[in-house]
Amino acid sequence: MTRCGFAAIVGAPNAGKSTLLNRLTGAKLSIVSPKAQTTRFRVLGILMRGDCQILLVDTPGIFKPKRKLDRAMVNAAWTGAQDADLVLMLVDAKAPLTESTRAIVRKISRRAWLVLNKTDLVPPGKLLPLTAELTQLATFEETFMVSASTGDGLDVLLDHLAAAMPESPYLYPEDDLTDLPDRLLAAELVREQIFMQTHEEVPYGATVETESFQEKPDGSIRVEATIYVARSGHKAILIGEGGQRIKEIGVRARAQLARLLERKVHLFLNVKQRAGWDEEGARLRAIGLDDHS
Repeated sequence: MTRCGFAAIVGAPNAGKSTLLNRLTGAKLSIVSPKAQTTRFRVLGILMRGDCQILLVDTPGIFKPKRKLDRAMVNAAWTGAQDADLVLMLVDAKAPLTESTRAIVRKISRRAWLVLNKTDLVPPGKLLPLTAELTQLATFEETFMVSASTGDGLDVLLDHLAAAMPESPYLYPEDDLTDLPDRLLAAELVREQIFMQTHEEVPYGATVETESFQEKPDGSIRVEATIYVARSGHKAILIGEGGQRIKEIGVRARAQLARLLERKVHLFLNVKQRAGWDEEGARLRAIGLDDHS
């Protein structure tokens, strides 16, 4: 008898959802940065635990949308939650409890567990009042104290997840890590480096699309990706003096992609200015979002 089911990780921006997904799967599937709103669409991590296949869904942080891009991101988060067998409500235990987190908790209508993250950084005495307040806002079957960055408490969480999944045949091959197409993974790793290496509004004003993804006769991969930016100033920052910034973004993204694909990667980056890309349906569909939001 095998088990298989979906567990959606939801929460406010910067709760640590992507870090948790990557830690649980042991692979770099979802991009991580210290900045909020890094994840833009649903990312699936496929995890085997005994005879259970756990399908972890990392969703964008839920926040108040302003642009069409924002609306599509929030829509992707709630869709991920509605489609899951179980919702993991991830809360940053170190940060003050915000009204936006309370609003997300109140809106949960499915079977849910409360997962307090970053508990290694919080005195135990502060965790009980936080748990009490959150469990008054919604019905949680279970509560877990974890640290996605150190791994504390994750084995217990995984054991409970495996036991809670419904009886079902596996939905994916056992050695798959994600359902993300490789070309989307390549674009996301480039975007992560934009977050890591640029500041202020540049990462939020940029999107990355993989234009071509070809396997060469020697088994290596040739990837051509375009970074679209909303403003000319952003283009200059991304390229950097003498092209140094864009070169460094490419070097680091290529190394990450080669590690994930387990083969040599040739990565070519191009930067184009395109004002208003975050309101364009075609651009949103290209990064895996539904634009009917």
